[in-house]
Amino acid sequence: MGTLDQSLVKEAQSLFESEPKLIELAKGEAVFVGDTHGDLDATERIMSRYIGSERKLIFLGDYVDRGKDSKGNIETLLRLKVRYPERIFLLMGNHEGIGAMYFSPADFWESLSSEEFHLLEIALSKLPLAVSTENGIIALHGALPDIESLEDMKGIEFGSKGWYEIVWGDFEEREGDFLGEDPFSGRPTFGKNRFERIMENLGKRVLIRSHQPTIKEVIFDGRCVTIFSSSAYRHIRPEKKVAIVDLEKDVKNVKDIKIETI
Repeated sequence: MGTLDQSLVKEAQSLFESEPKLIELAKGEAVFVGDTHGDLDATERIMSRYIGSERKLIFLGDYVDRGKDSKGNIETLLRLKVRYPERIFLLMGNHEGIGAMYFSPADFWESLSSEEFHLLEIALSKLPLAVSTENGIIALHGALPDIESLEDMKGIEFGSKGWYEIVWGDFEEREGDFLGEDPFSGRPTFGKNRFERIMENLGKRVLIRSHQPTIKEVIFDGRCVTIFSSSAYRHIRPEKKVAIVDLEKDVKNVKDIKIETI
């Protein structure tokens, strides 16, 4: 695999530390990218297709493990962040939160030396948690945390209950708020009532997320879309997709977003 570029990790960490936990966007166009999970080919294809414009690119977490080139993928993403700090945004997924909660599979993390592990674990613990747009979108990795306002998002600490809900949370398209922890995965699971309550608190109409390959792409009356951009779950999600949003157009449901296969 080769050694991790430690100077790159440190440079990217300083950028993450300068960013708020909630990234707020208002103008232009944004491309939301689902889990890439070591799929460097997917990341390179997305960049070649979309980076030539002034679009913002928001990656929704899970950059390592499961795929064949986690090191290449995370280093490519960190280089892109350093090169385009105002256009590339990397959000935290559960596979970036190993410093707070160990998980399996963690094949990439287990391949690192102790020094590399510690350096990268600290850097990725600084990642922002969510993106908010003025035209009605909230985007994050997993599920919505139990908060009263967007301002509360900015105060969510790494490893906290809110963090756990964001990076580990699943949805089910049925009534209810907290539905318990899945008996197989252990993930916290939430229903339609949680979705509608928190979306109202945040003043948002559409959630863009990733994390959960087994759920339908669009749920909750067209207000929640789950996208994947990696081949890691090709047996469930054979197509790699992104969501493209005109940030200056009113978004009421998923029909106002372009879902594109890469």
